[in-house]
Amino acid sequence: MIRKEPILHQRIRKIQGSFAWIPHSFLRNGFWSSLDHHELLLYLFLVLAADRLGVSYYSFDKICSLLGVNTDEYILARNELIDKDLIAFDGHLFQVLSLSENFKPTVLQPITSQKAMMLRDPATIHQAIRRSLDND
Repeated sequence: MIRKEPILHQRIRKIQGSFAWIPHSFLRNGFWSSLDHHELLLYLFLVLAADRLGVSYYSFDKICSLLGVNTDEYILARNELIDKDLIAFDGHLFQVLSLSENFKPTVLQPITSQKAMMLRDPATIHQAIRRSLDND
């Protein structure tokens, strides 16, 4: 067993005031590896911004500005987090949800061909048209 001792005892974290947390199962059960970098960035931000119930109310323009993402990147990340049952959003408020026990991790595969690009790249015109047709 690995013995774990703090490296800097004078800098051990303490809970003071508000406190954000992510359960270890987020990493252990595959949630982390199923998210792309914009999804991870937005999820971490929402965890940090949330109150004790997981609720926060930052506007999309403030989130985009703080995270350094554009509106399309924000919307894609937000919608993926909703689809993956990690957050809820009512148009104004966000809620970081408890982690689902029914989660089936998907490992993101790199796009290595033109065909894969057409099928999976969310920024392509093909995907935008397909999503709009699926929503009708």
